[in-house]
Amino acid sequence: MIHYVLAIGIGLLLDRLIGDPPTWPHPVRWIGSLINRLKSRLNVPQHAFRNGFIMLAIVLVIVASTTIFAVMAAYSLHPVIGILAEALLIAAGLSQKSLKQAAEDVYTPLVQGDLALARNKLSWIVGRDTESLGESEITRGVVETVSENTSDGITAPMFWALLFGAPGLWIYKAVNTCDSMVGYRNEEFRDFGFASAKFDDVLNYVPSRVTGLLIVLFTRNDSGMPLKNRLSIWLRDARKHPSPNSGWLEAATAVQLGIELGGFNSYGGVRSIRAKMGEPLVKLEAKHIKSAISQMDIAAISFFALIAIGGILLEFA
Repeated sequence: MIHYVLAIGIGLLLDRLIGDPPTWPHPVRWIGSLINRLKSRLNVPQHAFRNGFIMLAIVLVIVASTTIFAVMAAYSLHPVIGILAEALLIAAGLSQKSLKQAAEDVYTPLVQGDLALARNKLSWIVGRDTESLGESEITRGVVETVSENTSDGITAPMFWALLFGAPGLWIYKAVNTCDSMVGYRNEEFRDFGFASAKFDDVLNYVPSRVTGLLIVLFTRNDSGMPLKNRLSIWLRDARKHPSPNSGWLEAATAVQLGIELGGFNSYGGVRSIRAKMGEPLVKLEAKHIKSAISQMDIAAISFFALIAIGGILLEFA
């Protein structure tokens, strides 16, 4: 397990330094292309529920077999080559730098007063309507996205890499990509996306809760509330979110920053009410985007430290 920890550490560093250059090939794009081909053939009304499981199984078999073969081939050459190969695969599966960049792409025009550009940039990373949002609502969209994806894009991949190496990470990423593409509760995907959505919920269950706790324990407490109160509000609000996992991140972010997340969103002109989390001690402002990014960085480092300690203890147990 020590070699997994080394590979994760190198991968995390590479992702922070390099990220995902847009001109480089990326496995998620290949997985997305595979999902598109499969869903066009398998998402038929009479067998949508069953075929959703079949599609997920096909994607997982292809991803798992490909990554396992690549890792085994690398280790057969030399252990160091194997660790480096896993590190590269892990780096490709993390999204800390790209998530930070996406948030800053909204932050920069927002602080410059260019709301139109900020709204446009926000629309790239959220599904809600952004055309009429003001500063506080633009900020809320970014903060919620950064918070939720701290687990989806960083800590959950590291968790599964610790247990099963780079193949474990990419099996998780395959499920997560399936969920992002078909895991919707609309007429088109309600049945077909059921398997992807539920598997994603299961795989994120532990990482989301651990990450939320790390945010409450180790990030800056801008709320001024004592830890006992913050933990109480976190536990109170985390279950309000319609997702079984996202609330643990967003509630942690809200309580640490002394802000309120949730409220009214609009999707294709249809208003949706999201339960509110946190205490509105201060108004949401653009500066909270930077605070959310800082939380993400601290959560990523503390989560790696936690799994590194766990991996070392398991290695020598």
